[in-house]
This record gives sequence, C-alpha cells and structure tokens, in this order.
Amino acid sequence: MGKVTICGLDTSQLPRLDPAQCDALLERIDRGDSSARDLFLRANMRLVLSCVGRFPKAQESADDMFQVGMVGLLKALDNFDRSLGVRFSTYAVPMILGEIRRALRDRTTIKVSRSMRDTAYKALKARERMITAGQEEPDLMEISAEIGVPLKEVACALDAVSEPISFYEPVYSDGEDSLELVDQLADSKENSDNWSERLSLYEALKTVPDRELQVIKLRYFDGKTQVEISKIVGISQAQVSRLEKNALQHIRQAIG
Repeated sequence: MGKVTICGLDTSQLPRLDPAQCDALLERIDRGDSSARDLFLRANMRLVLSCVGRFPKAQESADDMFQVGMVGLLKALDNFDRSLGVRFSTYAVPMILGEIRRALRDRTTIKVSRSMRDTAYKALKARERMITAGQEEPDLMEISAEIGVPLKEVACALDAVSEPISFYEPVYSDGEDSLELVDQLADSKENSDNWSERLSLYEALKTVPDRELQVIKLRYFDGKTQVEISKIVGISQAQVSRLEKNALQHIRQAIG
C-alpha cells in the first residue's frame, strides 16, 4: 500500500508486524505493557484503513470513519482472547466494520429509535454469521428465526436503517441516454381522466371574478375556514359564504 495521509497520519510510516511479532506484542499487552499496546495499535491502523475502504459511497468523510474504526479496533483489542487460537485480524475486522456501520446508521438524516437500530444490528450480525458459516444468502424469515424477533420487526428495522436513495439516482445510463429512479415511479393519483378534469377546472377558474376567486383560493387551496377568510379579507362570514357560493356556481357553469 502506498503513502496515504488520513487524520494527519502518514500510513507509509506505520510499523509492519509479522504473526510472531503480533503474538509477542499481545503477550506483553496481557501483562500490562502500555508501550506494546501503543505499538500494536499503530501497526493495525492499516487494518482500520482497509475497512474504511469498504464504504466508498458513505456520506461521512474518510477521516471520521477512520476515527470510528479506531474505536472498533480498541474494543477488539480489549476483548481479544488469545487462547481461542484465532488471528487478531480475523477477530477485529467484524468489530471495526460493525462500529463503522453503527456510526453511519446513527448519523443518518432519518431518525430511528434505539430499539429499532439494535434490532437491525442484530439482524445484520446474524446475516454475516450465517454467511460465514457457509449458508447461502439468508432470507428475512431465516434471520428472524435466528435472532428470535418477529419477521415484521426485522423487516421494518432493516428498512429504517437503509441509506436513503435520491429520486434522481440514475438506474441506467448509456451515453446521452439515462434513466433516473423518478422515471420509474408511477403516480396512482394521476391519469388521463383526472388530468383533463384539472385542465377544465383551471380554465373554469379564469371565469370567476377576482373577489370571488380570492375566497375560493383561500378556502380550497389554503384550507382556510370561512371565519378565517372573513378576518383576512375584512368582510363578514355571511359575505364570504355568499361569495363562495357564487364562485362555485361560476365554476359549475363553466365546466358543465
């Protein structure tokens, strides 16, 4: 790996350790050697950087994710058990990735409850565990059974922590031809019938006198009550009611 500067750190200057050196440092760390701990953490910063590289489209800066990943590295070191006979990197990578994913979910613009985030985290961890064990991509029902959470709650939790996608996200591009997500969304409220009705209404409104049109706009476009309109316009409620009826009569005649 070439020189990379992140958080003011030149990664080309980081120490490199072989497996035997790692084991020796871990043994010293278990005895409370703080200098060995510092050296071990510095040597494994590349491991954090490689995990950060798995999130190229994340909105967070690389520096922010690197710092979060370092928290995961510290947790991994504090909880690592050498007696298990597992390489430290094998144990640390899932914890670093989990810490970064949790931070990204917590910082999303959509606010999600802590319990729902916890459910999503359990589901994602279960999915990783099942795939690591050799199982094919598990479906939601299998994940639900694995963590003992109702299927509906798992589905809602995973959907809640998913990264929002813009309606203008391109889903197809070929030279000058492109297709955005918004182009594939149907509008059930719009069809040829109500479109023609709206055109007719638009033309009918042109026939309504200005004073009556003002009442109609306040009443049906701004959602004001007749009492509110009377205060805005400075006339009585009875006059507002009369103007509204006259305006509706104009519209009915124009459309009819």
